Amino acid sequence: MTEIERIADQHERAFDGDPWYGFSLMKLLSGVDARKATARPIPEAHSIWEIVLHVTAWEGAMLVRLQSGSVALPEDGDWPAIQGTGEDEWQRVLNHLKHTHRTLCETIRNVSPWRMDEMLGSERDLATGGGYSVGGSLHGIIQHNVYHAGQVALLKKALG
Repeated sequence: MTEIERIADQHERAFDGDPWYGFSLMKLLSGVDARKATARPIPEAHSIWEIVLHVTAWEGAMLVRLQSGSVALPEDGDWPAIQGTGEDEWQRVLNHLKHTHRTLCETIRNVSPWRMDEMLGSERDLATGGGYSVGGSLHGIIQHNVYHAGQVALLKKALG
């Protein structure tokens, strides 16, 4: 298995597969309705809905980086605002997450091995994640998604 195949595999496992550490993000989101998604069982924490928007935004930002080499904050911002709180809107948000993820997965699988050491951004920028190689950035988006999946798990437990 090549490094890019390993990365694509881990990216998919963390999102909707069978990851080593426990439950994937989509497994954790199973059974979460709009009411639960907007709840704040931990008052100062983000809601599940906000986390899903954030993960989607950064998956989209990674897609842009791989396609253009441009490093910037996600188009809709780091933490996009919730536009509605109904069940239809929640399903639209989940579908957008799935679509963005599938598109990023396809793009990852087509990354040439020679690009793995290519730098994205000229210097380290914590806000945008710039200054990392393509390979480091791909590992980073997996780490990012796993981190936020852990938050979703804790929020679900807090909701009972």
